[in-house]
Amino acid sequence: MENASSVKEFIFLGLSENQRVQKVYFVMFLFFYMVIVAGNLLIVITVISSQRLNSPMYFFLCYLSFVDICYSSVTAPKMIADFLVENKTISFVGCIAQLFGVHFFGCTEIFILTVMAYDRCIAICRPLHYTTVMTRRVCSWMVIVSWVGGFIHSIVQTLLTTQLPFCGPNKIDHYFCDVHPLLQLACTDTYVVGIIVVANSGMITLSCFIILVTSYVVILITLKSQTSEGRYKALSTCGSHITVVILFFGPCTFIYIRPSSNLSEDKSVAVFYTVITPMLNPLIYTLRNEEVKSAMRKLWSRKVGSENGK
Repeated sequence: MENASSVKEFIFLGLSENQRVQKVYFVMFLFFYMVIVAGNLLIVITVISSQRLNSPMYFFLCYLSFVDICYSSVTAPKMIADFLVENKTISFVGCIAQLFGVHFFGCTEIFILTVMAYDRCIAICRPLHYTTVMTRRVCSWMVIVSWVGGFIHSIVQTLLTTQLPFCGPNKIDHYFCDVHPLLQLACTDTYVVGIIVVANSGMITLSCFIILVTSYVVILITLKSQTSEGRYKALSTCGSHITVVILFFGPCTFIYIRPSSNLSEDKSVAVFYTVITPMLNPLIYTLRNEEVKSAMRKLWSRKVGSENGK
């Protein structure tokens, strides 16, 4: 991996070069990251400890929250620490590891969101067959396939990048290592690699998008024949998922299914899917879901009760 490159480390330009702005960003993004970890960890603990939240929807939500923690942890801690230092360096191996992590957890999240849409489609369109179709074994396999799919995608992106020679410059106009910024630093023609990278990401994004749209079209058609109360209940369970899909898919699609031309614009958009969306996910799912809020209240009262009992 290092034989093809004389560059031993890369330097991030980060979100801003202004020292005052960086200090503000440090406080702001540290707060965001704490909310991401605390909020998503709370959902994971709530789903695991609650007997009521045992449906496939919450099974997938638990894994989505876990992936969000991992996904943000690949980029956020390094970005936050870099706000306090002048030289924002990362080793070549560390850069490639970060690249792998970003695509692994990001792609896994896309697959899990797609699986959640399919789950909602079966629950609303075939309620009588839901328990026989979405068994725990089927749900487990869906999650395993999501992880494996994310791994394969990430391996392809990483191998394509590590085959390129890097001989300088080594300044990355971003706050984490990603494919497009690295392609621009390679000491060779990256046109073919760039096409493969976009095709790989585009194929995954497009196929998942088609499944998502198809699922919700089928849901909307099915809801026409239901009562207004049934429609409201069904849409309320789908509303949170649709919101998260838009917040995550929108920026990801903008970045990865086109050749990158403006890195400064790209890194601003990247903040949405690496920090903002993982932070909002717990709020979106708890504020709109009475079952989750009720389970959290019971978990909290149980904890307080046990502490008072001591």
